[in-house]
Amino acid sequence: MALAVVNYPTISKKDFQWIQSVRKKYDKLFYGVVNPHFTLVFPTENISFESLSKHIQKVAEKFEPFEFIIRCATLGDPDFMDHAHLFLIPDEGFSKIVKLHDAFYRGPLEPELRLDLPFIPHIGIASLPKPEACKKLADELNAQDFEIRGKVEKLDIIRYEGVTVETVRQIGLAVT
Repeated sequence: MALAVVNYPTISKKDFQWIQSVRKKYDKLFYGVVNPHFTLVFPTENISFESLSKHIQKVAEKFEPFEFIIRCATLGDPDFMDHAHLFLIPDEGFSKIVKLHDAFYRGPLEPELRLDLPFIPHIGIASLPKPEACKKLADELNAQDFEIRGKVEKLDIIRYEGVTVETVRQIGLAVT
């Protein structure tokens, strides 16, 4: 069983439904397993729930809720699980997500940080066998000139086992 930390962003119902409609058609790997999210701590089996929970709570107290805006889709990791991936990347809020991620990977999670992959804040929207198909879909979506506004307010510590994802604790960012 692996533990991870995600943010299920606060977005409008219309934007949630749009994202899910794209995922239902193009993301057979993760649609129905986990809702649209930003991953802040990637799955690990090398830390106990108690240690992780305490660490995430301590870090979360130093960050205030913040807004983001997404206006584009871009090709993501071309090889994860033998699929290419399409990401929704925030134009605004990008640096705050990076700083939150980086703060989590200090202390007990430091040995878990992957330095071979850059961290790119994203919401996964498609997983397709060929990168060319993801690029074509990115071009189609970006031609729509969409804008998704949302807020990062809470963090979910999730348990990830096989194709089952469940929240085991929810932690709010510090309230101003």
